[in-house]
Amino acid sequence: MASFAANSSIFSPNSLCSPAKSSLFRCYCISFNNNDKSIKLHKGLGLWGEKAGKRESFSHISAVRHLTGSLTSTEGLRFAIVVARFNEIVTRPLLEGALDTFKRYSVKEEDIDVVWVPGSFEIGLVAEKLGKSRKYQAVLCIGAVIRGDTSHYDAVANSAASGVLSAGLSSGVPCIFGVLTCDDMDQALNRAGGKAGNKGSETALTAIEMASLFEHHLKC
Repeated sequence: MASFAANSSIFSPNSLCSPAKSSLFRCYCISFNNNDKSIKLHKGLGLWGEKAGKRESFSHISAVRHLTGSLTSTEGLRFAIVVARFNEIVTRPLLEGALDTFKRYSVKEEDIDVVWVPGSFEIGLVAEKLGKSRKYQAVLCIGAVIRGDTSHYDAVANSAASGVLSAGLSSGVPCIFGVLTCDDMDQALNRAGGKAGNKGSETALTAIEMASLFEHHLKC
Protein backbone atom coordinates (compact mmCIF):
# COMPACT_ATOMS: atom_id res chain seq x y z
CA MET A 1 0.00 0.00 0.00
CA ALA A 2 1.32 3.42 -0.96
CA SER A 3 0.27 6.73 0.54
CA PHE A 4 0.92 10.40 0.06
CA ALA A 5 -0.16 13.56 1.84
CA ALA A 6 -1.39 16.83 0.44
CA ASN A 7 0.72 19.81 1.42
CA SER A 8 -2.11 21.80 3.05
CA SER A 9 -2.58 22.13 6.79
CA ILE A 10 -6.18 22.18 8.09
CA PHE A 11 -5.38 22.39 11.80
CA SER A 12 -2.24 23.63 13.44
CA PRO A 13 -2.37 23.81 17.25
CA ASN A 14 0.61 25.38 18.98
CA SER A 15 1.05 22.36 21.20
CA LEU A 16 -0.90 19.13 21.24
CA CYS A 17 1.41 17.37 23.66
CA SER A 18 3.89 19.71 25.28
CA PRO A 19 6.76 20.00 24.57
CA ALA A 20 5.87 18.33 21.27
CA LYS A 21 4.51 20.36 18.38
CA SER A 22 2.13 18.72 15.94
CA SER A 23 0.13 19.55 12.85
CA LEU A 24 -2.90 17.75 11.50
CA PHE A 25 -3.21 17.70 7.72
CA ARG A 26 -5.37 16.18 5.03
CA CYS A 27 -3.94 12.99 3.52
CA TYR A 28 -4.86 10.40 0.92
CA CYS A 29 -4.10 6.72 0.76
CA ILE A 30 -4.04 4.54 -2.35
CA SER A 31 -4.64 0.83 -1.85
CA PHE A 32 -3.93 -1.85 -4.46
CA ASN A 33 -5.78 -5.16 -4.40
CA ASN A 34 -3.61 -7.96 -5.82
CA ASN A 35 -6.62 -10.23 -6.33
CA ASP A 36 -8.71 -8.09 -8.66
CA LYS A 37 -5.99 -5.55 -9.56
CA SER A 38 -8.23 -2.71 -8.36
CA ILE A 39 -6.99 0.60 -7.02
CA LYS A 40 -8.88 2.65 -4.42
CA LEU A 41 -8.31 6.17 -3.14
CA HIS A 42 -9.09 6.81 0.54
CA LYS A 43 -9.32 10.19 2.25
CA GLY A 44 -8.08 10.64 5.78
CA LEU A 45 -6.06 12.69 8.20
CA GLY A 46 -2.34 12.74 8.89
CA LEU A 47 -0.37 13.91 11.89
CA TRP A 48 3.10 15.40 11.72
CA GLY A 49 4.91 15.85 14.99
CA GLU A 50 8.14 17.26 16.31
CA LYS A 51 9.35 16.18 19.74
CA ALA A 52 12.70 16.83 21.40
CA GLY A 53 14.22 17.80 18.05
CA LYS A 54 13.13 14.56 16.36
CA ARG A 55 10.56 14.62 13.60
CA GLU A 56 7.96 11.92 13.43
CA SER A 57 5.05 11.47 11.05
CA PHE A 58 2.27 9.03 10.35
CA SER A 59 -1.04 8.98 8.55
CA HIS A 60 -4.26 7.13 9.15
CA ILE A 61 -7.64 6.72 7.52
CA SER A 62 -10.36 8.53 9.43
CA ALA A 63 -13.52 6.58 10.22
CA VAL A 64 -14.85 8.94 12.87
CA ARG A 65 -18.59 8.93 13.50
CA HIS A 66 -20.23 12.13 14.70
CA LEU A 67 -23.22 11.45 16.95
CA THR A 68 -25.61 14.36 17.42
CA GLY A 69 -29.09 14.86 18.73
CA SER A 70 -31.88 16.07 16.46
CA LEU A 71 -34.31 18.91 17.06
CA THR A 72 -36.80 17.47 14.58
CA SER A 73 -37.08 13.84 15.71
CA THR A 74 -39.27 14.40 18.77
CA GLU A 75 -41.75 11.57 18.20
CA GLY A 76 -42.01 9.39 21.30
CA LEU A 77 -39.87 11.64 23.51
CA ARG A 78 -41.27 12.48 26.95
CA PHE A 79 -40.15 15.36 29.14
CA ALA A 80 -40.56 16.42 32.75
CA ILE A 81 -40.18 20.04 33.84
CA VAL A 82 -39.32 20.78 37.46
CA VAL A 83 -40.20 24.40 38.28
CA ALA A 84 -39.41 26.35 41.44
CA ARG A 85 -42.37 28.34 42.78
CA PHE A 86 -40.12 30.86 44.53
CA ASN A 87 -39.66 33.95 42.31
CA GLU A 88 -42.62 32.77 40.25
CA ILE A 89 -42.72 36.14 38.51
CA VAL A 90 -39.58 34.86 36.77
CA THR A 91 -40.03 31.09 36.70
CA ARG A 92 -43.51 31.11 35.16
CA PRO A 93 -42.39 33.00 32.03
CA LEU A 94 -39.43 30.60 31.82
CA LEU A 95 -41.87 27.67 31.95
CA GLU A 96 -44.07 29.28 29.30
CA GLY A 97 -41.03 29.76 27.09
CA ALA A 98 -40.14 26.08 27.44
CA LEU A 99 -43.69 24.93 26.71
CA ASP A 100 -43.95 27.20 23.67
CA THR A 101 -40.68 25.81 22.31
CA PHE A 102 -41.84 22.24 22.83
CA LYS A 103 -45.01 23.04 20.89
CA ARG A 104 -43.05 24.60 18.03
CA TYR A 105 -40.89 21.47 17.80
CA SER A 106 -43.90 19.13 17.73
CA VAL A 107 -43.62 17.72 21.25
CA LYS A 108 -47.11 16.63 22.26
CA GLU A 109 -48.71 18.12 25.38
CA GLU A 110 -49.44 14.65 26.73
CA ASP A 111 -45.70 13.92 26.63
CA ILE A 112 -44.91 16.75 29.06
CA ASP A 113 -45.31 16.70 32.85
CA VAL A 114 -44.75 19.82 34.95
CA VAL A 115 -43.76 19.38 38.59
CA TRP A 116 -43.75 22.36 40.95
CA VAL A 117 -41.39 22.52 43.94
CA PRO A 118 -41.04 25.21 46.64
CA GLY A 119 -37.67 26.59 45.53
CA SER A 120 -34.53 26.00 43.50
CA PHE A 121 -32.88 24.11 46.37
CA GLU A 122 -35.46 21.31 46.03
CA ILE A 123 -35.10 20.89 42.26
CA GLY A 124 -32.21 18.41 42.29
CA LEU A 125 -33.90 15.79 44.48
CA VAL A 126 -37.10 15.82 42.43
CA ALA A 127 -35.20 15.77 39.13
CA GLU A 128 -33.29 12.69 40.26
CA LYS A 129 -36.52 10.93 41.25
CA LEU A 130 -38.09 11.71 37.88
CA GLY A 131 -35.00 10.58 36.00
CA LYS A 132 -34.88 7.27 37.82
CA SER A 133 -38.56 6.63 37.06
CA ARG A 134 -37.52 5.92 33.43
CA LYS A 135 -40.66 7.68 32.19
CA TYR A 136 -38.81 10.59 30.61
CA GLN A 137 -36.03 11.11 28.08
CA ALA A 138 -35.00 14.41 29.70
CA VAL A 139 -35.78 16.53 32.75
CA LEU A 140 -35.78 20.33 32.58
CA CYS A 141 -34.91 22.18 35.78
CA ILE A 142 -36.24 25.74 35.98
CA GLY A 143 -35.70 28.20 38.81
CA ALA A 144 -34.47 31.67 39.68
CA VAL A 145 -32.01 32.58 42.42
CA ILE A 146 -31.48 36.31 42.94
CA ARG A 147 -28.66 37.75 45.01
CA GLY A 148 -29.60 39.40 48.28
CA ASP A 149 -27.78 40.95 51.22
CA THR A 150 -26.57 37.67 52.73
CA SER A 151 -24.62 34.61 51.61
CA HIS A 152 -27.87 32.64 51.21
CA TYR A 153 -27.70 33.28 47.46
CA ASP A 154 -24.37 31.46 47.10
CA ALA A 155 -25.56 28.45 49.09
CA VAL A 156 -28.77 28.04 47.08
CA ALA A 157 -27.17 28.73 43.68
CA ASN A 158 -24.34 26.25 44.27
CA SER A 159 -26.70 23.63 45.69
CA ALA A 160 -29.08 23.98 42.74
CA ALA A 161 -26.28 23.56 40.20
CA SER A 162 -24.69 20.58 41.95
CA GLY A 163 -28.11 19.03 42.57
CA VAL A 164 -29.07 19.10 38.90
CA LEU A 165 -25.67 17.73 37.89
CA SER A 166 -25.93 14.94 40.46
CA ALA A 167 -29.46 14.09 39.31
CA GLY A 168 -28.30 13.56 35.75
CA LEU A 169 -25.24 11.53 36.71
CA SER A 170 -27.08 9.25 39.13
CA SER A 171 -30.16 8.68 36.97
CA GLY A 172 -28.44 8.48 33.59
CA VAL A 173 -31.12 10.79 32.17
CA PRO A 174 -30.22 14.26 30.87
CA CYS A 175 -31.17 16.84 33.50
CA ILE A 176 -30.96 20.29 31.95
CA PHE A 177 -29.92 23.24 34.10
CA GLY A 178 -32.30 26.15 33.56
CA VAL A 179 -31.90 27.91 36.91
CA LEU A 180 -31.17 31.61 36.57
CA THR A 181 -28.59 32.98 38.99
CA CYS A 182 -28.83 36.76 38.79
CA ASP A 183 -27.63 39.79 40.70
CA ASP A 184 -31.03 41.51 40.65
CA MET A 185 -34.61 41.13 39.47
CA ASP A 186 -34.02 43.16 36.31
CA GLN A 187 -31.38 40.68 35.14
CA ALA A 188 -33.76 37.79 35.80
CA LEU A 189 -36.72 39.34 33.99
CA ASN A 190 -34.54 40.22 31.01
CA ARG A 191 -33.72 36.51 30.70
CA ALA A 192 -37.32 35.40 31.16
CA GLY A 193 -38.68 36.82 27.94
CA GLY A 194 -37.07 40.27 28.05
CA LYS A 195 -34.33 41.77 25.93
CA ALA A 196 -31.94 38.90 26.72
CA GLY A 197 -34.37 36.29 25.40
CA ASN A 198 -36.02 33.44 27.25
CA LYS A 199 -33.70 30.95 28.92
CA GLY A 200 -36.63 28.58 29.39
CA SER A 201 -36.88 28.27 25.62
CA GLU A 202 -33.14 27.61 25.39
CA THR A 203 -33.44 24.96 28.09
CA ALA A 204 -36.18 23.20 26.10
CA LEU A 205 -34.03 23.15 22.96
CA THR A 206 -31.15 21.64 24.93
CA ALA A 207 -33.51 19.04 26.39
CA ILE A 208 -34.80 18.01 22.96
CA GLU A 209 -31.30 17.63 21.55
CA MET A 210 -30.00 15.67 24.53
CA ALA A 211 -33.08 13.44 24.66
CA SER A 212 -32.69 12.66 20.96
CA LEU A 213 -28.96 11.98 21.38
CA PHE A 214 -29.54 9.52 24.22
CA GLU A 215 -32.57 7.87 22.62
CA HIS A 216 -31.04 7.32 19.19
CA HIS A 217 -27.32 6.96 19.87
CA LEU A 218 -26.56 6.37 23.56
CA LYS A 219 -29.40 4.13 24.64
CA CYS A 220 -28.23 1.16 26.71
